[in-house]
Amino acid sequence: MRESALTSHMKGSNTGIGKSTAIDLAKRGARVILACRSVQRGQAALEEVKRESGSNQVVFMPLDLGSLKSVRSFAENFLKSEPRLDLLINNAGIFVQGRTEDGLGMMFGVNHIGHFLLTNLLLDRLKECGPSRVVSVSSAGHNFGKINFDCLNTHKALGIGTSSMDVFQFYCDSKLCNVLFTHELAKRLKGTKATCYSLHPGAINTELARNTSSVLQMLLKPMTVFFWKNTVQGSQTTLHCALQEGIEPLNGRYFSNCTVRELYTKAKDDAAAKKLWELSERLCGLA
Repeated sequence: MRESALTSHMKGSNTGIGKSTAIDLAKRGARVILACRSVQRGQAALEEVKRESGSNQVVFMPLDLGSLKSVRSFAENFLKSEPRLDLLINNAGIFVQGRTEDGLGMMFGVNHIGHFLLTNLLLDRLKECGPSRVVSVSSAGHNFGKINFDCLNTHKALGIGTSSMDVFQFYCDSKLCNVLFTHELAKRLKGTKATCYSLHPGAINTELARNTSSVLQMLLKPMTVFFWKNTVQGSQTTLHCALQEGIEPLNGRYFSNCTVRELYTKAKDDAAAKKLWELSERLCGLA
């Protein structure tokens, strides 16, 4: 395998399915670029991925998806230093309220806008290297999501509440953004050799919720013992979308447990997906 795979993940860069995915891809001979915010965690993840995979074709490049400047700088450096990009895995996910340095709602900015801008800046390279794929890690939580365009236009955020239930709602909203982004991206990739997929990895016992309230963590913890997957299990659907031969006709579709799934109408709404795309272009300066 000569492919170059870029796996971008922000929170928990030395844990979670991003690391498990990177190890698997490196074992298969891919050149893997780890992109995450924390240099300390990124370097630790780099050493672990190299050690676990036995590969030296693993590189760490800093990327803060909560900073449009950082995303642009990363893309510029990547395009200068890496001649190929065959696989882009958008794996970042945070579960915390707040604002990015650009004034966006934190979960909207990191979980959606950062990936949106990164993908668009790298899209020409992906098309040049086709067949190539964009894989975006969403969540079954998108089923509870909604897109409040009035709030996005007014506050540049999915919502403005601060309670635990508000934070959970906005996380689900951001995961719906991931699915709608993939739906619209697939249309824009028609006629190229690039395809895209979104997925639910399963309930993963990672550090995603480490910044949530102690009450919410206490409620979630017992579930991890009985129902949640470990990170290797959780990475399997990501790897399926990245590597499975013959799924190109399923461009733009949503997967769970390595199987294509049907979506509720709101998650494949053509008008909403196009509206979100155009709004996202304006917010990150692509329009």
